[in-house]
Amino acid sequence: MARTGRRPGNQDTRQAILSAARQAFAERGYDGASIRQIATSAGVDPALVHHYFGAKDKLFLATMEAPIDPGELIPKIFEAGLDGIGERLVRTFLGVWDSPAGSSAAALFRSALQHEWSARMLREFLVTQVLRRAIGHLQLDPAEAPRRAALVASQMAGIVMVRYILKVEPMASMSQEELVHSIAPTIQRYLSEPLYAPAPD
Repeated sequence: MARTGRRPGNQDTRQAILSAARQAFAERGYDGASIRQIATSAGVDPALVHHYFGAKDKLFLATMEAPIDPGELIPKIFEAGLDGIGERLVRTFLGVWDSPAGSSAAALFRSALQHEWSARMLREFLVTQVLRRAIGHLQLDPAEAPRRAALVASQMAGIVMVRYILKVEPMASMSQEELVHSIAPTIQRYLSEPLYAPAPD
């Protein structure tokens, strides 16, 4: 029988899809990459991509080797609305980073600091899989939502850098409870209190 040029369904196929996906996401971003384009680059049928990875967001998480799925965590944090969101968010965040998944997450963060490709991928991950999902669960002013989300991200990235990457004391040794009560009010303010508005000219 003549070969069709399609790869058989095996581990090589899975790796070919992942390689094509990494390139597509890095070059075109999450929104610009499509399952069909990735399948064509990998030499497989789009149905095979769905077979191995499901939807595009799951494929993206696989290319990142992400230790968590924001699509599972974020609804639990945000389903109760803005009241208490700062505490829930910081508590969940620290729970992930202080768990075995934190080692993999730290490796992703370190890689992003050293390589532009990794930085682009991590940026896409944060914007499309974390911040966009979080904004979608809160009734925020659309004009303010990106700024609020970026402020929250800056605080969380600071925690990662100081506590888990640089391990600066005393923050590296502080208990989760102490950090939650210290940082949660700031996160709450970023998401629920009025933002600074420059005076009109």
